[in-house]
Amino acid sequence: MEISGKIIAVLPQASGQGKNGLWRSQDYVLETADQYPKKVCFNLFNDKIDQFPMAIDDDVKVSFDIESREYNGRWYTTVRAWKVEKNVAASNEPQPVVSAPPFTAAPPAGEGSDLPF
Repeated sequence: MEISGKIIAVLPQASGQGKNGLWRSQDYVLETADQYPKKVCFNLFNDKIDQFPMAIDDDVKVSFDIESREYNGRWYTTVRAWKVEKNVAASNEPQPVVSAPPFTAAPPAGEGSDLPF
């Protein structure tokens, strides 16, 4: 899935020790440029934090996966980004309409055509 917008908040980085070693997690809040803007908090994990550095006011397109998991009877959902592209403001603008050339019928067989059909 993908979403585009502007980074409006960079939350503090979290880190810890898990069964697979050290981990780091960074949350960002993106606001869409729709008629009714939406705010979405997404997460970068471990090396993705360094691979895709972001700051407030960056225009980005975020590719992400959504995952929910249960813990102690409650469900938690994570929007985990796996790719971030900066400077996508131009892609939010309407694309020009390209019109096709007018349709012209082929001449009947035998009139100006070397084709047998």
